[in-house]
Amino acid sequence: MSELRFEDVSVRYGSRRRGLTVVDGVNLVVPSGATVGLVGESGSGKSTLARAAVGLLEPSAGRIVLDGKPVPRPGPVQMVFQDPYSSLDPRMTIGSSIAEALPRGSRDRRAEVLRLLEQVDLPGDRADQYPAQLSGGQRQRVALARALAARPEVIIADEITSALDVSVQGTVLNLVRELQRRMHLSLLFISHDLAVVRYVSDFLAVMYLGRIVEQGPADDVLRDPQHPYTRELLAAAGARGLDGGLEAEPADPHHPPSGCRFHPRCPIGPLVLDDRDLCREVEPDGDGHRHHTACHFAADALVPEIARRNP
Repeated sequence: MSELRFEDVSVRYGSRRRGLTVVDGVNLVVPSGATVGLVGESGSGKSTLARAAVGLLEPSAGRIVLDGKPVPRPGPVQMVFQDPYSSLDPRMTIGSSIAEALPRGSRDRRAEVLRLLEQVDLPGDRADQYPAQLSGGQRQRVALARALAARPEVIIADEITSALDVSVQGTVLNLVRELQRRMHLSLLFISHDLAVVRYVSDFLAVMYLGRIVEQGPADDVLRDPQHPYTRELLAAAGARGLDGGLEAEPADPHHPPSGCRFHPRCPIGPLVLDDRDLCREVEPDGDGHRHHTACHFAADALVPEIARRNP
């Protein structure tokens, strides 16, 4: 088991003048042997953070470490992508795709491929088939087997059920949870669906416009969210996930708002309450609040106060 840590990580695309900072100063820990759910709307920076963790993108600032050391490449952090078809070579058999990910020097590669297929509840005869011959759920199982072939210590699962039929999402989630517990893997599980995150996660981090705005034990955050954005997500999600989105659109990421980035959409911010100019002027750091919540007014007494001031 290993701990994956993001230390003040930023990822920027483009030039200094015309570039876009997609991830901005993120601090996040995936504890050894635990599952961290990372949620947020599309464009919040979740997948960019994941790609930086596996070396597909280079952070422009900060560092990503595994047990305090730089993450080896290729190595113990493996990623499972949203679309299993695009992550598998259509010209290679399933067995060849999995074998390609095995460490050098592995003996009896065929037997190892069959063992990995068994781990993800697929019969051995699938090894001789091609991705197009499998269903979406079966391809995602193959993608999991391929990630496990590298003998990882950390798995990053990026929206791995969103491209699947509802009827097979539950079986894939059960498999992921079983594998994580059986193999004692550390898991960063990225999703827009709060119901999914609640089911698999020990800890929860909420991301908005490139920054983590709230994080803590999953049950605590979901039962008693402190950040207004987290509360809005829960209210918008219901049983549907975040597909419907919130009523207002996020700010332009090329020109993020000053102070708290959520303040132009915030139901308890300066657009609603006259005495909240602090939200426009000063970026909240999260210190001193439950769940490490980046909100100036994330107090337990906040909700009744707003109800009183806005009948």
